[in-house]
Amino acid sequence: MNYKILIADDEKDILEVMAKKIKASGYKVITAHDGEAAWEKIQKEDPDVILLDLTMPKMDGFTVLKNLRENPPTSKWQPVIIISARDEMEDMQKGFSLEADHYLTKPCRMNDVLNAIELMINLIPQRKSKVEMDADKKPSH
Repeated sequence: MNYKILIADDEKDILEVMAKKIKASGYKVITAHDGEAAWEKIQKEDPDVILLDLTMPKMDGFTVLKNLRENPPTSKWQPVIIISARDEMEDMQKGFSLEADHYLTKPCRMNDVLNAIELMINLIPQRKSKVEMDADKKPSH
């Protein structure tokens, strides 16, 4: 399966390098230069994994993540990897409290990014199944 990876980062050089390396690993890549574009592409493109910078114009990564987790149907299964220069414990805790799945601090090795993507892809079938089971348990009105 050709998985779609959304990379959201306002640093053009980082975005281009990551996109090139991730494409070379066999994934389809979607890019966004700011948080607002990232949110639009999440809704339109339905990526399998999201790489999300925190400090972006128009909408920060925390807001993108919060919007994602509050809006079904993808809200609970789409894995999110935060990749940020923000290395303070409070930022990491906030990311995880908003249900980020992984947190990498810039600068990071591309190998670490690719390993994190692979880990998230391996979780997708299990997560989708759980979301479907939870939906079946909800009473219908």
